[in-house]
Amino acid sequence: MRVLLLFLTFLLAGPLQANPFAAKPDFLPVNQAFVLTHDRLADGQVRLHFQIQDGYYLYQKRLKFDGLPPEQHPQLPQAENHHDEFFGDSAVYRTELELLLPANASGELRLGWQGCADAGLCYPPQTTPIALGGTQAPTPGAEQASDQALAGTLQQSTLAWSLLAFFGLGLLLAFTPCSLPMLPILAGLVMGNGASARRGWVLAGVYVLSMALVYAALGVFAALLGASLQAWLQQPWLLGSLAALFVLLALPMFGAFELQLPAALRDRLDRAGQGTRGGNLYGAALLGALSGLLMGPCMTAPLAGALLYIAQSGDVLHGALVLFSLGLGMGVPLMLLVTLGNRYLPRPGAWMNLVKGLFGFVFLAMALYTVRTLLTEPLLLALAGAWLIALGWAAWPALHRLPALRAVPLLGALWGGLLLVGAAAGGSNLWQPLQPFAGNTQSAAQATAHDAFVTVSNPVDLQRELDAAKARGQWVLVDYYADWCVSCKVMEKQVFGRADVQASLAGVHLLRLDVTADSPASRELLQRYQVPGPPSLIWVGPEGDERRARRITGEIDAAGFLQHWAQTRSQG
Repeated sequence: MRVLLLFLTFLLAGPLQANPFAAKPDFLPVNQAFVLTHDRLADGQVRLHFQIQDGYYLYQKRLKFDGLPPEQHPQLPQAENHHDEFFGDSAVYRTELELLLPANASGELRLGWQGCADAGLCYPPQTTPIALGGTQAPTPGAEQASDQALAGTLQQSTLAWSLLAFFGLGLLLAFTPCSLPMLPILAGLVMGNGASARRGWVLAGVYVLSMALVYAALGVFAALLGASLQAWLQQPWLLGSLAALFVLLALPMFGAFELQLPAALRDRLDRAGQGTRGGNLYGAALLGALSGLLMGPCMTAPLAGALLYIAQSGDVLHGALVLFSLGLGMGVPLMLLVTLGNRYLPRPGAWMNLVKGLFGFVFLAMALYTVRTLLTEPLLLALAGAWLIALGWAAWPALHRLPALRAVPLLGALWGGLLLVGAAAGGSNLWQPLQPFAGNTQSAAQATAHDAFVTVSNPVDLQRELDAAKARGQWVLVDYYADWCVSCKVMEKQVFGRADVQASLAGVHLLRLDVTADSPASRELLQRYQVPGPPSLIWVGPEGDERRARRITGEIDAAGFLQHWAQTRSQG
């Protein structure tokens, strides 16, 4: 335990001591650059006071007073003119800003504001709740986006509460497509090695702890590097190496050879682990780290909220511990499924060789899953078909004597054959492999969706498109996209490729920001709206302002998107 604590301290202390990647290390956290206080005066009025540090300024038009009727909004003092690259000519406040609310103002004010630094940094829009006393119904449209709300919760909560809350979020995320690929890896580690119940708990615990540590480290560096980390994790050489490692782990399951360490090191490990059976702790730690790397590029609202908090507060330790707790929450349900499920298996015997073979196929599937973004869709379809045929052929000797299960390997092999036929015809859908022979209706819809987006890859083109849409009084949907983002491709097919979604977006200017490359232009595009990575969808109103509370972070299905867009449009 002491070794693990020392490792965690080392892992998290590095980012605290120095940030060699930060171009502007002297920017103040937002709550230090703009110090907001409020008090009630003798005449009953409520005074709001911003103390603004030198070199920073607040936008006048970004001041929002949600929760108050218009007649109770304060009178804004005279502002000074300012020109910047983000919003052009703007009215701003420097040094300090004092606002007075009438004595009859009651309920909860949700004060919205946004500031920037002269040196070139713009902070994300902020929302500060202020209790005014009395009761008042909440104002529609004052909600925050999920990542923004989570960042605010972190900022206002104690460390213990934040850890508990994000552990709970991790429990929920454990059953999402982002983390489910961990289950077969962990199951193969425990059951594939024939571990006892006690040994299974130890192996699974080391696996989950290692995965959570890597997840925390990736989150911290993602906050420091922006999308650079996501792009780095999707480098072909890294994905190819991970896939090769999974293939290497699969071959011993088929009896091809036995993975062994050098004799001297193996003897030392055997002496250290004398009396244990079923699996190796070092292998468990390695597989846990691999799982953390596989999940690193997966963008979810809780992760985005934690990264937004780190970026705003500069509290890397708090953010890292929260992400570590999130990783533990994601791993614990999987650990329980594997270890408790292992208790109900029969005694060790010949069946364990079948289990090892099964998990050999699981590791091959993980290799294919790892490199899926590097393969063309027909090639991915063909390899999946070959995998199913091989699995059916291997399972037939064990299952053909069981009438209830005899059809399973046959159906699997048959579906694999259909995948191969579909791949030969240029198909791309695992669930509809013969779609190329049924017409091109869906392909035409997807092509229409792709053509409807204007793709930009640099800030100059983005600003030109936004200015043009503003001049036309047009809504804008900004879609952050990357070739290595699997969820982006899923949404392009299953959301934007649908006719009802396309019809709902009639009249909306569709912009696709391509941040595939790890370049200064991509980083500037991500910085424009403080986006941690794709997929992220930004709604910009006809007047040119983002509807921050309506931002979508992570994958969403067509029904959820249509409902979200309808609510956004109705709120204006």
